Amino acid sequence: MGGQGLWFTENQTDNFGITMKIKKTLHTEQTPFQKLEMVETEEFGNMLLLDGMVMTSKVDEFVYHEMVAHPILNTHPNPKHVLVVGGGDGGVIREILKHKEVEKAVLVEIDGKVIEYSKKFLPEIAGELENPRVEVKVDDGFMHIIKSKNLYDVIMVDSTEPVGPAAPLFERGFYQGIFEALKEDGIFVAQTDNPWFKADLIQKVSRDVKEIFPITRTYIANIPTYPSGMWTFTLGSKKYDPLEVKESEIADLPTKYYSPELHHACFKLPKFVKALVEG
Repeated sequence: MGGQGLWFTENQTDNFGITMKIKKTLHTEQTPFQKLEMVETEEFGNMLLLDGMVMTSKVDEFVYHEMVAHPILNTHPNPKHVLVVGGGDGGVIREILKHKEVEKAVLVEIDGKVIEYSKKFLPEIAGELENPRVEVKVDDGFMHIIKSKNLYDVIMVDSTEPVGPAAPLFERGFYQGIFEALKEDGIFVAQTDNPWFKADLIQKVSRDVKEIFPITRTYIANIPTYPSGMWTFTLGSKKYDPLEVKESEIADLPTKYYSPELHHACFKLPKFVKALVEG
């Protein structure tokens, strides 16, 4: 892919993909971890691709970033210390900072080039990475978790798909490490891909998290540039249940997708997805 007026296809299976027209390629680089491409698309504006997969785009990014951050932060009553593993584009950090009770948000991204080029080409997403409440570490998120004990109120895993440098972030040992890195009433959430093409992954993650956390919930959102458009998130909590949060107590933040009404609705799963997470 390169030049102008080309069509890019992300192959989501051997037999299916999503195609979009590229206005121009802004940057291409093979980092030590993955192939990074920044492109300007006709339909979704500037877009970040990693190893040929869509990570985020200017037009629809708000859905994913809001849904990683707000359901979990509105479940924990006092999330002062928050960790984001991955998420070098900065979108989840931007959403976290809308919660005034958060005193410190730590971002651990293994590939510093993702941070660098997100700041350059996706400033509306990465614009809060230099906020004084944020600490950015270019480091291995898996190892950061293993070295952290009883440190965080909330942990969010904003990873790529379970290949390459993100593969360890979908292993049971990683979720056990998260449990130990959380305080006694901590909560974590991870993006867990889509139920159409990654049903086995969702089943495995749900089973692993249930073995470690007393409360496990799965919720969904619609993200048009991600495989199938239906995306799942899996939450593990030591104490607080998102379904017990009162809608009247959820602040109406400046968001475009998430809302107090949606907080409970997103946990209402289609029957085939519910069957997956229930094993």
